[in-house]
Amino acid sequence: MDLWYTEKHTDNAGITIKTTETLFSGKSKYQQLDIVDTLEFGRMMLLDGLVMVTERDEFIYHDMIVHPALFTHPNPKKVLVIGGGDGGSIREIMKHPEVELAVLCEIDGLVIEKSIEFLPSMAVEIDGNNPRVKLHVDDGLAYIRDHQKEFDIILVDSTDPIGPAVGLFEENFYRLVFTALKDDGIMIAQSESPFYHAKIQKNMYQSLRAVFPIVEMYQAFVPTYPSGFWSFAFASKAYHPITDFDRDRSAKRNFHTHYYNEDLHLGAFMLPTFARDNIAK
Repeated sequence: MDLWYTEKHTDNAGITIKTTETLFSGKSKYQQLDIVDTLEFGRMMLLDGLVMVTERDEFIYHDMIVHPALFTHPNPKKVLVIGGGDGGSIREIMKHPEVELAVLCEIDGLVIEKSIEFLPSMAVEIDGNNPRVKLHVDDGLAYIRDHQKEFDIILVDSTDPIGPAVGLFEENFYRLVFTALKDDGIMIAQSESPFYHAKIQKNMYQSLRAVFPIVEMYQAFVPTYPSGFWSFAFASKAYHPITDFDRDRSAKRNFHTHYYNEDLHLGAFMLPTFARDNIAK
């Protein structure tokens, strides 16, 4: 039987998707995890009833959380992903041959386990067979406290600021990230929808600017995320995503990207006025 799943984005608006089958439904120590099949978007993962990824549009999010930073940093050898248990971010990182080690620190082992089982196109690099990838089932805050000045890039691939992800949107967390980065390190974090989450963004970018000397927002279109208009925070100790972007290296990359390209890299930082004004200093 076909069932309609609706995610409310506000009290008055949301998205509705027809599902055909529930592949997994269970509760971990931290959250409710569901993986369902849909007619329009393929398999879809939900955490606490919110859409995290779908097979059809995940490439947009994962291209954009990874490649802008890795083509801005001149020599990204060691990368940490906090969250990201579906494996999509690690998959994209592994396309960069200069990366010697990618560490996935995901608090919920069930997300990793079921992604490997039901979302293999995303989890292809987190199945334990790639020596350049290490998995840690751990709290991201606890992990980075023990790894000072260790990473070139840290990606915060988190859920919305509810449940186990609340602490990943606070200034104290950004200070821990700052200390876990090398002297020229870059942090990327998903930063919600400019259309629906203006207050969250305003507070988030204020907190980031209290810690990092370079902070910019960039955007992507993700159809299944609230409003379809999604954003990412680029926070850096040394490199600017426009002036230090290695356009030539990006253009000559030896792998295919389905969404990201060198022109879009630059264009993604050109924000509409309402979004730019909301996070202005």
